[in-house]
Amino acid sequence: MSNNINTGNIEFLNPNEVILTQAIKVAGGKIQLEFAEIISDNSNLNPLSLFNKSDDRFSGGRARRAWLTAEPTDASQILGVSLDDSQPWKLGDNNKMVLPLNILNPVANIGGVEYKLRVEIVETTTPTQWQMENMERAAKRRGANGDFITHQGKYIFVNSRIAFNQAKHVFLTADERTVDANHLVNQTLSVDFSSGEILS
Repeated sequence: MSNNINTGNIEFLNPNEVILTQAIKVAGGKIQLEFAEIISDNSNLNPLSLFNKSDDRFSGGRARRAWLTAEPTDASQILGVSLDDSQPWKLGDNNKMVLPLNILNPVANIGGVEYKLRVEIVETTTPTQWQMENMERAAKRRGANGDFITHQGKYIFVNSRIAFNQAKHVFLTADERTVDANHLVNQTLSVDFSSGEILS
């Protein structure tokens, strides 16, 4: 088993590397494992994001996160890392108990076979209940507080999950941006929350 604590640092993460940053205690005696990976969306590649990749407001160069909820004993066995209460858990910024791990390129050992753990991104125009209720925060934007990005006139929502060995990302093609000089740029849009469709 090649999972070693403190072998990685998210500040120095390279493309095609994954880091298991930490475990977080959540309800029901479970934990959430937080993974991070730098993922390029080449389908929506544009000069603005490339020329601003060092700016935190542009998502091009930042690591994408995914969380995996698990039973501590099962996760400990699969990862070969102790995640029980004998470890140095500490109170995190979110007032939850956190165990820093920083495991570079983690693997899951299942039945003697090792599987690389990868962050997988799936974009969709169908929001979850939480995304519907938090449209301003959940819908994809051009930069941190930029315009919303749409696909066929609907908001795009980004979901992340953990995959074995090879991530099969789904990136939707963004609608082209058009600005009508005779129309107010800062117009208020209404949203059909059941479909995510933007109505003008």
